Amino acid sequence: MFTWLNKDDKRKKEPTVYANVSDGLRQLYKEKLYPLEEYYRFHEFHSPPLDEPDFDAKPMILLVGQYSTGKTTFIKYLLESDFPGIRIGPEPTTDKFIAVMHGTQEGVIPGNALVVDPKKQFRPLSKFGNAFLNRFQCSQLDNPVLESISIVDTPGILSGEKQRVDRGYDFSAVIEWLSERVDRIILLFDAHKLDISDEFRRVIESMKGYDEKIRIVLNKADMVDHQQLMRVYGALMWSLGKVLNTPEVARVYIGSFWDHPLHFDVNRKLFELEEQDLFNDIQSLPRNAALRKLNDLIKRTRLAKVHAYIISHLKKEMPSMFGKESKKKELIRDLDKVYAQIQREHQISPGDFPNIGRMRNLLLEQDFAKFHLIKPKLLETVDRMLAEDIATLMKMIPHENEVHTDQPSVKGGAFDSYNESPFNIGCGEGADRGRGEEEWVVSKDRYKYDEVFQSLNPINGKITGAAAKSEMVKSRLPNSVLGKVWKLADIDRDGMLDADEFALSMHLINIKIEGHDIPTELPDHLIPPSKRGFTP
Repeated sequence: MFTWLNKDDKRKKEPTVYANVSDGLRQLYKEKLYPLEEYYRFHEFHSPPLDEPDFDAKPMILLVGQYSTGKTTFIKYLLESDFPGIRIGPEPTTDKFIAVMHGTQEGVIPGNALVVDPKKQFRPLSKFGNAFLNRFQCSQLDNPVLESISIVDTPGILSGEKQRVDRGYDFSAVIEWLSERVDRIILLFDAHKLDISDEFRRVIESMKGYDEKIRIVLNKADMVDHQQLMRVYGALMWSLGKVLNTPEVARVYIGSFWDHPLHFDVNRKLFELEEQDLFNDIQSLPRNAALRKLNDLIKRTRLAKVHAYIISHLKKEMPSMFGKESKKKELIRDLDKVYAQIQREHQISPGDFPNIGRMRNLLLEQDFAKFHLIKPKLLETVDRMLAEDIATLMKMIPHENEVHTDQPSVKGGAFDSYNESPFNIGCGEGADRGRGEEEWVVSKDRYKYDEVFQSLNPINGKITGAAAKSEMVKSRLPNSVLGKVWKLADIDRDGMLDADEFALSMHLINIKIEGHDIPTELPDHLIPPSKRGFTP
């Protein structure tokens, strides 16, 4: 299955030619790294073997945060639609890990069925048992955003007395497994809930080693005024500094990622810029997916090499006959000295070694007699892979990005509503109002809209997008919603609004403010009489 495209590679000493980066990574892992992992029992200590879907899966985003910080609402905001199994509320409503993925048919796949699906990358999660699998599902729906990325919603992290309730599975271990495989980790904080509980601290610590994937979002920031927001931001940075233990300042995105009117509108410009930065970061994930997988394979390879040195050293120090148990206890106790010796002998960076406390616990359950001594050929193969094959794949990545220009970023949902309108920095009863009536429903309030329209200084009967924006933002609705309004109202797609189109935009805004959904497509009864039959 894993074949060299250049059959004479070893004889001619020429670089291997791969069909693409994903195939190259799959081939390198199976033929060069996996034998080292298997020989030194890497999978029992660190991470299960990589499977086919790990190399082909779409970029994945992991959302983590305490309950009621807006994780599920954040997903709905990005997709601009509900998904099967969605539950939103102020209490801990999401009690499952939900993988939101693309599918032609909408539905829910339960955890036990999900982990036996060879096309999904979740098979290793079966090790966490039924207690976890009963709290795991995949929600599939046909949404354009999910054609490029997948999103994993997680149960709200508990605080206070609630965090002492046993979930029945190792929550932090599940987060760690996901952190290794996702492309982006978004930690969400509520502007009114900045405390980091003990469980949240353990979860953040389980992400150690994947810091480059983490993005922090201060959500619901419109619920405080400008002065309070500065204090909240400072308090969050102080709390994070005690947990992340890094000299660098964490990047925090500030905003309110939902489709309700902003409570305090004074920070709108800040929210616009922060949202644009976060959207740009998410939209870059498909372009950078190959590079992320390559980087993760390099990290895995370095850890596997260090693990091989540790296992072979422990094997070498064990007596052949008597005193094996006492020697085992001594080696585990003095594991820090073992690390130091290996570091000196092989010039390995301290940061490449696994966590010593966790390694001690794992070694207690192992039979050192089954360990192997060093096998130079396996290590030489891996060293050549790092020196030669990885360099070949690195050269392919820019070329691959150029070829796949048909899908350079995430499309659909809030991304299009935000970007395809001057706000770039299904129907409820509100939209059904007036259906079947002869008179255009917008005409009932037309006199108010026409007065505002004339105050915006129309030229040749039309106002610019900038002029329309200056009025529409007074609604305090977020930009993604106003972007949808603009797309529906600008019927002739000329980037300007005439009096009819402006009146329609005001009507749609009022529908949303009244608590109803804005239609995804403009119903016939809302089309201005002057535009009916018009094809842009």
